Amino acid sequence: MGCFFSKKARRKGEPEDPRPKQYSWDSRDKVDPRDYTLSGLKGETVGRLPGQVSGRPLAIQDCSDCRIFIFDHSAAVTVDDCTNCRFFLGPVKGSAFFRNCRDCKAVVACQQFRSRDCAELDVFLCSATQPVIEASSGVRCGCFQFYYPELASQFKAAGLSVFNNCWSRGHDFTPAAGEDHWRLLAEDGGLRDCVPPPAAEELKAVRVSAEAGRSIVPVTWGHRPKPSDESCLAVLFAGDYTTANARKLIDEMVGKGFLLVQTKEVSMKAEDAQRVFQEKASDFIPLLDKGSVVALEFNGDGAVEQCQSIVSDIFSGTKIFVSESKLAAARDVDSFYNFADLQMGM
Repeated sequence: MGCFFSKKARRKGEPEDPRPKQYSWDSRDKVDPRDYTLSGLKGETVGRLPGQVSGRPLAIQDCSDCRIFIFDHSAAVTVDDCTNCRFFLGPVKGSAFFRNCRDCKAVVACQQFRSRDCAELDVFLCSATQPVIEASSGVRCGCFQFYYPELASQFKAAGLSVFNNCWSRGHDFTPAAGEDHWRLLAEDGGLRDCVPPPAAEELKAVRVSAEAGRSIVPVTWGHRPKPSDESCLAVLFAGDYTTANARKLIDEMVGKGFLLVQTKEVSMKAEDAQRVFQEKASDFIPLLDKGSVVALEFNGDGAVEQCQSIVSDIFSGTKIFVSESKLAAARDVDSFYNFADLQMGM
């Protein structure tokens, strides 16, 4: 009786095929784990250029007094047992996990940032979810600010949005009375001095900039105390120029002295719009099918009036939701970001 998985019999007289059978895994690129591991380095400046990691996991371990620059996107990164090192980690699709590190500074973009058993760790961060601090001390967080030409496409390849950044919302899993395990860096945290651009010729070719105005991720005020009791919510809807329009609005408002407190990119349904936009919802519900919305919160005396004026003057042909008044803005900001936090499970 034949077997369903038995080898197909060769007909009598049929010549045998001399070629070995090819399988799909035979054609895969051979990966050398050493290319994705940096271990035991002392006093070196090393890195990976765009295209050299291409979404694979990366491990960094047992390094001291080093400058390590990963100018590419990766699946996940672990940094273990490093001392007095400086890191730049390009977009990480999963988690960036620092363990048992001392006196290190880093610029990191990731889906989730985690630290465990670390001490004196400064991180300029873009994290899509709340940073996790565990059994660590002296962890200080600031907002990611970095640019090089390939960075935008690497964010996209890693599935990260430049507008979803929870850098200032760290969660300490091991709090202790009277101990300050983590805090926010001062506004002028000094990223350029913290993680200076590489001097090595090969890495200099990447053409990086740490200037806030050029950062691929909008530099936000975060959960520091707001200097004004007036905020304004602006919501841009999906289209060909949504990101460019959001950046233009940010530049205009910041240029006039207002703070960008927080940003968010999230999808909305009709019922969400009803709850957030209330009586104006019918104007915006037809736009929701085109894709995610981008929300911006600005803070400063006169923010509502100034934002309305800029939108009217510069974006007159584009539908953008802007708070109607100072009183309405407080409700708008709370309604939108409460919805967004629930939507993203934070």
